[in-house]
Amino acid sequence: MSKFSPLAAFGAALAVALSTLTALPASAQDTGMPQDPGATPAPAEGAARAAPLATSGPAAAMAAQRIANAAGVTSCQVVEANVIGQTTDRQRVTYEAACARGPGYILVNSIPPEARDCVLLAGQAEADRAANPDADVGVQCVIAQNKDVARAVAGYATEAGIACTVDEGAPLGRTAENTLIYEVGCAGLDGYRIEKTATGWTTTECAIIASQNSTCRFSTPEEAAATLKIRLAGSQAAECDVTGSRYMGSAGGNRVYEAKCGAGGGYVVVFSPRFEPLNVYPCEQAQRIGGGCRLTTVAAAPAAQ
Repeated sequence: MSKFSPLAAFGAALAVALSTLTALPASAQDTGMPQDPGATPAPAEGAARAAPLATSGPAAAMAAQRIANAAGVTSCQVVEANVIGQTTDRQRVTYEAACARGPGYILVNSIPPEARDCVLLAGQAEADRAANPDADVGVQCVIAQNKDVARAVAGYATEAGIACTVDEGAPLGRTAENTLIYEVGCAGLDGYRIEKTATGWTTTECAIIASQNSTCRFSTPEEAAATLKIRLAGSQAAECDVTGSRYMGSAGGNRVYEAKCGAGGGYVVVFSPRFEPLNVYPCEQAQRIGGGCRLTTVAAAPAAQ
């Protein structure tokens, strides 16, 4: 995963990371914009008036699809679209569009055409309001599907190979390489940060994020413990009632975790990259592995002879 420096405040992270997104004007009566080559020209003086603009329904969806395609958002199959603004001469028309998959968009038939991701706009608005509750956050997506940020992030999680049931999601910002990062919350299990790179998605468990003195908003210690409990199945530590977990590090692609057991005691477990338990050490025997257990108190190791 690319280097990402957590910021002290989520709002500040989004405000900096998404600063390239300028808010659309709240008023749609801006004038003097260039004519979109694919748009219906404004009627000349004395000419018959143009047919009324379709503000919703199939015709609006077709118009929004043309703008999405022209803007390079070819992954969006428009299933619903509404006109949310237009100049008096129709040279500039703004649509909100919902897509069959992924986020929705604010689409403008400007030159060049504009497409703005509803998820990122919502994230920027959250950051702006956190800094100033009275902030003008510009035009926001209002179609019910487009307001469901978790739905869009769940789609990204699936693309990234995450199999959990996503119950929360949010954009976190951009890396120094300008790649987008999202947080994924999983129902009852540890969540992830995922990053969209030029070659695909990379994932980082929230347990690892916690070991880096940062936090995930949508994951709890109980969910991290539940995840570790599942991974212990079939191992020497399978009977451990995991009440605490800690990511200790990695070596050669393998990952090392500490598990604290509710009945007392604990383990250090080495997992393969596929989370198959490779080695299990009771805390009493693991004091020289990564500094030993911290969640479970054990007697000090005997001094080396």
